[in-house]
Amino acid sequence: MERVPGGLRLAEWQAGEIARKAPTVDAAHLPRLLADAAEKDLLTVSERADDGTPAPDGSYGTSPGRTGDFRDELRVELLEGGRVRIARWIMRPNAGWQLQEAPVMLPQERFEQALASAAVRGVPVHGDAGVA
Repeated sequence: MERVPGGLRLAEWQAGEIARKAPTVDAAHLPRLLADAAEKDLLTVSERADDGTPAPDGSYGTSPGRTGDFRDELRVELLEGGRVRIARWIMRPNAGWQLQEAPVMLPQERFEQALASAAVRGVPVHGDAGVA
């Protein structure tokens, strides 16, 4: 995660280049990634009370917005195999929601809103890393 003009970019790197796909991370590593972002003043992620109930695969938090004439969502999604994908989805008329296989570049507030929404839905965004 890095600061770019207009907000933040979240991307995966492969062989020294940004991968052209939606970034995923092991759920166990996400709290550390977010703690590092908070230490660099990239994000402010508030803690939530965790009732210990694991979220089912497919659970996700959102931050709604617009891409031109289309609605979009930044989603923090729990995938099978304990991975979390942070990606943009665009609602296309007559086609429904479509995943954008690309790095995510959005304002900081969109990331914070999606992460807070995911935490409420049980997606493991905090863990023991102590994101403040």
